Amino acid sequence: MAAQRPYNTTAYRYPRERLILALTLLLVLLVIALTATATVCLSVVFVLAMVALSYAITRSHHRALLERARPVTPQDAPALATLVTESMARLQPGPVQVFLAPSNALNAYTFGLSSPKVVVLHSALLQVMDEDELRFVLGHELGHVRLGHTWLNSLVGGMAGIPSPFVASAILTVAFLWWNRACEYSADRAGLLACGKRHKAISALVKLAAGVRAGTRADLEQVLRHIEAEDDHALADLGEALSTHPMTVRRIEELRRYATTAEYRRLQERMERNVVGSEQR
Repeated sequence: MAAQRPYNTTAYRYPRERLILALTLLLVLLVIALTATATVCLSVVFVLAMVALSYAITRSHHRALLERARPVTPQDAPALATLVTESMARLQPGPVQVFLAPSNALNAYTFGLSSPKVVVLHSALLQVMDEDELRFVLGHELGHVRLGHTWLNSLVGGMAGIPSPFVASAILTVAFLWWNRACEYSADRAGLLACGKRHKAISALVKLAAGVRAGTRADLEQVLRHIEAEDDHALADLGEALSTHPMTVRRIEELRRYATTAEYRRLQERMERNVVGSEQR
């Protein structure tokens, strides 16, 4: 009997992400069309230059990473390597290299224009997060890869930086940040699908927000109270509009809402079969 093909989907993408991206690209085209300082030729050259620069920076970043980080392998980090294998089987992101970088900061990120993409986990995560929380963090980054955010960020970021008058440039920057935040909601959904436990996805977000303060239960409870009050003041929306990430309280609210949907349960069941199928192959 032929092996069943893994279930590969992007159905967990945040609904407005593509619309926001389309609006951002439309704004770029309008800026090119309406401003005297951004001619079509100059804009095309600028975007190509930004993409080339991003590629060069990525290559340089990768070389520097290899000097100070180590790849996650079954020999050096068997437990983490198992989590990586399970998460990749579940989300089907394509070729990805996962590295563990020495750092006291609680952080993870992905980069790369060409294949394989790279996911970097900071070593402090292993001391603060349990397995399910690590699954969420890892799944979040693999979601960025699967949904194309890693290369789109370079392209759209370059387009949003087209030389233009201050007001137009500010509008493009805000639009690009709006799309960034939508991408974070999508990646959070991927993290939840990798983790499978809403409360663990939320506790991972709380610990990431706590950073170095994620030491004791009392510290986390204090951070959680701060998170819950994030959107209580008048300037909260303005601060979020100038950020690459949504407020943590809104990310938690969105995760809670998504975890109750029939779509989430359907995708979770099908992705679980991917893990079982990979273990049988």
